[in-house]
Amino acid sequence: MKQEYTLTIYTENQLGLMNKIAIMFSRRKISLESLNISPSEIQKTHRFTIVVRETETVVKNLVRQIEKIVDVIKCYCNTNDEIIWQQMALYKVPTAIILRQLKVERLLRQYGAKVMVIREDYTVFEATGQDEEINNLVSELDSYGLIEFVKSSRIALIKSSEGIHRKVLDMEKNDPSKKPINKEFLSHKSMIFEM
Repeated sequence: MKQEYTLTIYTENQLGLMNKIAIMFSRRKISLESLNISPSEIQKTHRFTIVVRETETVVKNLVRQIEKIVDVIKCYCNTNDEIIWQQMALYKVPTAIILRQLKVERLLRQYGAKVMVIREDYTVFEATGQDEEINNLVSELDSYGLIEFVKSSRIALIKSSEGIHRKVLDMEKNDPSKKPINKEFLSHKSMIFEM
């Protein structure tokens, strides 16, 4: 059965990586519900947050394929119960209606919306929440002359994870290229290389 999954992919910041990841989804005909790319807590590492609606088997196979990409450090797959997530939305409403209708002001307070811009012809509000909350406010404001609406992609943190920071630091500590070269035979050059 299809359900919503959030993929959290930690990658090095490399040119063309977005294309490599997008090809994996398009080859499998998987539609993206949401895509967010941002810097992570680790310098020179980016975090992709991708939301898909697919079966567990398909998503698990996709995660294995994504992790084979050289520039990918780690890919996590979680259901909505395993993450803390939010989205942000902006709503543009006629200022005249807000001034006349006290219900609109109460409605915006109920959803925790904040005023971003007030102009003579319109007012822009910002609200954060999950899909249902954001969509409910859209339908409520629609009856009050909603002019424009935009919603961001999902941002999410994994509840049970320590993050990837410690794992990357451990990998850097164990990096064999940074170990000192054994120089015990350098002083015996003439004996070693004689035939």
